Amino acid sequence: MPEHQGVSSAALLALVDALVGLPELHSLMVVRRGHVVAEGWAAPFSSDRPHLLYSLSKSFTSTAIGLACAEGLLTLDDLVLDHFADVAPAEPDDRLRALRVGHLLTMTGGHGTDPSDAVLESDDWARTFLATPLEHDPGTTFVYSTSSTYMLSELLQRRTGRRVTEFLAPRLLEPLGIEGMTAERSPAGIEVGGSGMSATTEDIALLGELYLRDGVLDGVRLLPEGWVAQATSAQVSTGRDPSSDWGRGYGYQFWRCRHDAFRGDGAFGQFCVVVPALELVVVLTSGRSAMHDQLDAVWEHLLPGVAPDELPADPAGHAALVDRLGSLRLDPPASVAAVPSLDGRTLTLETNPIGLTSVRVRQLTGSDELTLTFVDRTEVLVAGHDVPARNLVRVTRTYAEEALLTGAWTGDGEYTLFARFVGGPQTLTLRARLDGTEVQVSGAFNVSFGPLDTLALRGSLV
Repeated sequence: MPEHQGVSSAALLALVDALVGLPELHSLMVVRRGHVVAEGWAAPFSSDRPHLLYSLSKSFTSTAIGLACAEGLLTLDDLVLDHFADVAPAEPDDRLRALRVGHLLTMTGGHGTDPSDAVLESDDWARTFLATPLEHDPGTTFVYSTSSTYMLSELLQRRTGRRVTEFLAPRLLEPLGIEGMTAERSPAGIEVGGSGMSATTEDIALLGELYLRDGVLDGVRLLPEGWVAQATSAQVSTGRDPSSDWGRGYGYQFWRCRHDAFRGDGAFGQFCVVVPALELVVVLTSGRSAMHDQLDAVWEHLLPGVAPDELPADPAGHAALVDRLGSLRLDPPASVAAVPSLDGRTLTLETNPIGLTSVRVRQLTGSDELTLTFVDRTEVLVAGHDVPARNLVRVTRTYAEEALLTGAWTGDGEYTLFARFVGGPQTLTLRARLDGTEVQVSGAFNVSFGPLDTLALRGSLV
């Protein structure tokens, strides 16, 4: 019972209700003094399913750098060019010559704007990063940059011959019991470092617990002495509103927060929040653009319910909390209108940017089979009705992602195809509106680094 660890079940329930009211919560885990006092996953997410961390990956990469420093493989004062002379400009300027490993860790490399888009779209990420002009002296200006963390990842691989997760495995992941962690890679086969790792909710909590306990697990020191204090303190100012959780300072790939807390975080609501004074770790995975209101919910609803000592038992409150956590669901749209017969019909589309020329429909028992013909390939997808169907959906020419697909008639003449990408925060909703034989198709993601509305197609049924 949470009260045994000094946490109010009513406060936890209030937190869950607040987070559920901010679409869309995927998982929550709250740990007090090493004990899990609340945990829940919104179906179809589950405890054993890894979730894309986005920039929360940076905290794992930072940890690898700290371990490498402790082993004498590098130092934070190392000049970056000493490790990347083979891909450096022929005549580097004074600012680039002064760039150090510590500047990459604190996002103070000297760029005026984040160069990550150009870097990650290139064929040689390190070469492109080093060729990007530095507008400020290193160490003077904070510019958040995933490509800076990538440079740390490549540096570690150059020094050790191991990718970040490979290097972490015997030193951190295996002692913590973290299995199956994955990471996306650059064209050169180097882990992105600043994004792209996937881990379970518990894996994230284990990292938070280790940092809460100064890098010591069951009396065994896993992280170098003093590293946690350095990594989680405000090494630099972010130049943002100091009253917000993004304006309290930045450490070594960790953010400072209100209430003297710190966190690793990733886009669309991936959080590992550590409140040392309360011996508290809060983990969230989500699919939400506005992240600040999730932190607000933690501060407003949870923290007042955390006491220094054991609280009186609250069986009714605990039962309500368990029931709420056990009933978390993210259901796809359901049919509310009559289903017209489209079996064997083909939607022929006008020329469009994605190269989709036609969609042929087969109406099966409990599902729809959709054959998508592109100018260069054909894809067959199955959309369930009452039960979502698992598919591998091609995201790029070379990458496919598991998605749960549902087809539903959500209005007269309106067919909704809903895809939930269960390895991360994104959903895609496609709506086809029929007017006689004319069809208009629109598509939108729930979260995106670019525009949410991604598709507008026209065609006709034949």
